[in-house]
Amino acid sequence: MVLLAVAGCLAAAAALSACTGSQPGPATSTAVSSSTPPASVAAPSTAPTPAPAQAAETAAGDNPATAALKQTLAGALNRLAAGTPKPATAQVADALTGAGIPGAALEVSESRTPTGLEADAIEAAVLADGDCVIGQIRDGSVTVSVLPVLASGKCFVGAPA
Repeated sequence: MVLLAVAGCLAAAAALSACTGSQPGPATSTAVSSSTPPASVAAPSTAPTPAPAQAAETAAGDNPATAALKQTLAGALNRLAAGTPKPATAQVADALTGAGIPGAALEVSESRTPTGLEADAIEAAVLADGDCVIGQIRDGSVTVSVLPVLASGKCFVGAPA
């Protein structure tokens, strides 16, 4: 009975976060284990999300491959956002694979909610060298961060296996 109540509370919390524009995913549900986290990563809170930066941020300890991937992701998303401030899922996937990011390593969030509403932001994540390089487009602004890979081996919570 208690397990059922907990599951119901979690489902209600997830539904409410979808209505308020909060994006489920590693940035809000995964703690960063490095001693110097990137500025765009914050502890989970109910406070509004700060305005995203225009360029990729450099995290201490990025390996060269991760740093190059961040630049590629940021460049492709900035070019896309300049012409399409609220792109669709397929547009993001096409822009990133066109920039040389392998489709098998790419995860892209949905641009529409299950009820057909436009999402507040769209996120893309690339799994590389034990890191998740995650980019977000929100109203034409791009933010790119590096986060640890989830226990599932994916970057997004709830990503298909």
